[in-house]
Amino acid sequence: MITIGTHTLDQVALIALGIAGLVILLLILSIRAAGRAARVAAPLSQQMNVLGQRVQSLSDGQQQLAGGLTHVAEAQAASQSNMLQLMEKRLAEVSNHMNENLQVSSRRTAHSLGELQERLKTIDKAQENITKLSGDVLSLQDILSNKQTRGAFGEIQLNDIVSKALPSDSFTLQHTLSNGKRADCLIHLPNPPGPIVIDSKFPLEAYEALRNAETQHQLNEAARLLRASVKKHIKDISERYIIDGETADGALMFLPSEAVYAELHANFPELVREGFAARVWIVSPTTCMATLNTMRAILKDARMREQAGAIRHMLRQLHRDVELVLERAGKLEIHFDQARRDVEGITTAAERAGKRAGKLDNFDFEELAPDSDARVVPLTKPD
Repeated sequence: MITIGTHTLDQVALIALGIAGLVILLLILSIRAAGRAARVAAPLSQQMNVLGQRVQSLSDGQQQLAGGLTHVAEAQAASQSNMLQLMEKRLAEVSNHMNENLQVSSRRTAHSLGELQERLKTIDKAQENITKLSGDVLSLQDILSNKQTRGAFGEIQLNDIVSKALPSDSFTLQHTLSNGKRADCLIHLPNPPGPIVIDSKFPLEAYEALRNAETQHQLNEAARLLRASVKKHIKDISERYIIDGETADGALMFLPSEAVYAELHANFPELVREGFAARVWIVSPTTCMATLNTMRAILKDARMREQAGAIRHMLRQLHRDVELVLERAGKLEIHFDQARRDVEGITTAAERAGKRAGKLDNFDFEELAPDSDARVVPLTKPD
């Protein structure tokens, strides 16, 4: 027996044999483990393939999401561009509308102010007429203090008194009536009483005879002549100058002498009463002035009523014009308020669009993950 160190040859052989067997056993175990690993790797390979498909699906979904975001961004940009264009168009329309309204309102206001100015001129003219009429009334004192007019006779004196006592358009000298008779003066009084005639009569011969009578017979004869002359004058005036529907129902007989007038009232009162009965009133220069003064008051009152009516009419038109100006100013204010509301609405819409565009610009992909494409399959643990 061969001895190696402390071991014999048989022991070495046994050890070698044991090692060889152990190697064979390890090989067998390795082969079996490789087979099991191959069987286990097959499902894992399948899962890896599925996982690759899912990753590809996620990539496709991400690409689709990116495309969708690009489309949304383009649509938003187009919408914002359209909105801006609409806003610019709307602002242009509002601006044009406001300019048109302002121009129309300016023209109407200028026209109304022009009408107001014309009517104010008319009112000023009417006021001037009233002032002139008042000034004519103040001239009566000059007439009463004018002693020369009392010394004139006949028509010249009558014309002088009437022309100074009344406005020139309130009477007509030597007026011809419809019956062809010519009156010394026609006073244009309003109805009632209507136009009234003043005719100058002066029984000069009878009065001179009365004044120059020396005997009772001459005095009686002069008195008879004076009565006949005055009665004839009263009859002529009543028949010639009182026309129904054309003149007043009475007339005036002007005596250019205060002495004759006093003589009639002092010594011949029946002649005065006869004149009253025939609606012919006898006046002297002094009483004619008083009568004309009364007529002047009537004319003044009538003309003041006419002027007052014209002034009231102009004031009503002025009030209406002011109302139209206020109404148009109110409409203009409504247009301004509507334009302001439109601008505010456009501003609000623009702010809202800007906020939405800002949100899209700051959008995060992870915020869209819960709403991503349903075709993406989530990862699950293998069984």
